[in-house]
Amino acid sequence: MRAIAEGLVTEDSPPHLIGGRERATGRVVFPCPGADTFEPVALSRTGTLWSYTIQRYRPKSPPYAGPEAFRPWPVGYVELAGEVIVEARLTDVAFEDIRIGMPLELTMIPLDPEAADPVMIPAFRPAGAAA
Repeated sequence: MRAIAEGLVTEDSPPHLIGGRERATGRVVFPCPGADTFEPVALSRTGTLWSYTIQRYRPKSPPYAGPEAFRPWPVGYVELAGEVIVEARLTDVAFEDIRIGMPLELTMIPLDPEAADPVMIPAFRPAGAAA
């Protein structure tokens, strides 16, 4: 697996997002800043949907490096309890089935499924009974 950015996810199987815990306060952020004031920490793989929207237009390039052929996708804010709220794509769920508060789990999906050697991005999919 080749993640879209270095230091974004652990190399464990399954992977975890890498957050940063501020040494002085314990505050957790994502992604982990490279500053000495933060220590890397593996974040929870599960969370709940805090809010979401549907991305209905192709993002501007750069920085977007996905496929030219655009299809809308859901983007959510996922609360990792006691840690942080992260923004990520939602996958494996129909638009009409997305619900605030639904349980989610981390997965990795290709940014461009048609690419010969696609980079992988973090996404969240329904977990447990929501799956």
